[in-house]
Amino acid sequence: MLPKRRYLPSLGSFATFEVAAKHLSFTMAATELNVTQAAISQQIRGLEKALGVSLFLRKHNSLELTSEGASLLRAVSQGLDNICDGIGAILAPPDIPVITCSGTNAAVACWLKPFVDRFRADNPDVRFVLLASDEDDALRNFDEVDISIICGNERCDVGERLYYLFPETAEPMCSPEYLRMYGPFEDPSSLEHAHLLDLHRTHWSADAIGWHPVTWGDWCRATGVAISLPMPSLITNNYPLLLNAAVNGEGVILGWHHLAKAHLKAGTLCRLFDKPLQVDRGFYLKLNAASLDKSHVLQFIDFILDGLVGATEDERLGAL
Repeated sequence: MLPKRRYLPSLGSFATFEVAAKHLSFTMAATELNVTQAAISQQIRGLEKALGVSLFLRKHNSLELTSEGASLLRAVSQGLDNICDGIGAILAPPDIPVITCSGTNAAVACWLKPFVDRFRADNPDVRFVLLASDEDDALRNFDEVDISIICGNERCDVGERLYYLFPETAEPMCSPEYLRMYGPFEDPSSLEHAHLLDLHRTHWSADAIGWHPVTWGDWCRATGVAISLPMPSLITNNYPLLLNAAVNGEGVILGWHHLAKAHLKAGTLCRLFDKPLQVDRGFYLKLNAASLDKSHVLQFIDFILDGLVGATEDERLGAL
């Protein structure tokens, strides 16, 4: 005999179960729901106790759904979808197109935002949600996220699409004012007397970064420059902050082409030696499977790709 509705566990516990089952991780579920991992674990244990079955196989570093858990997930997902559809039919909100994007702080602030601004100028009815974090790589997996900016990772789940953007390239840059005051920097060896700006090692070990660091030493080795670099005058784990310091004339930055593009175009930064370091990895746009049929999202992706295709290297850099 099926249980009566009033004897079912709380709807909240089923919603928590769905998120945990989607990620197969109590930690990621806690992040999405903005609660502690202990709270997630407690709700799941309470649900299992109420139903009298185990919903997860708890392994050393992973979770798997039991057959009962998989069956419940299908039912819960369908039920919650029906509830959302019912609420949507009642409220009947206006059909306002929204595009939700995720990426690291620098990728969203320095590279994506200029595309968003130009797109909105021609499409003022489209709303954007920009989720930026160097600490939370799980943002790209949230249901509401349409597209994500990722680096050095060509893997995607079934149904998702990846669009290649550009290789990772970096080289020394500074503001024209800094160059006037402390230059000229006639060759790379002159950097021995420059104020270097550098990324702290914690930037590269952040959860949403996850790829091998690129340092001043890497640039020197790749370009055949044998010099003793000075101690950086400013170190931070936040690249937009470091970029602003360079624009303000505080020193020489290892400038990533795609992140410094707007400043190069505006003339607030300039390249020093035309000796770029190209890293053997690329940047991609990942389109989530749930957004494949959203015309406004596809239009925005085409807008970005059209802005990259056919551009010369100087045009990509903004050095017009």
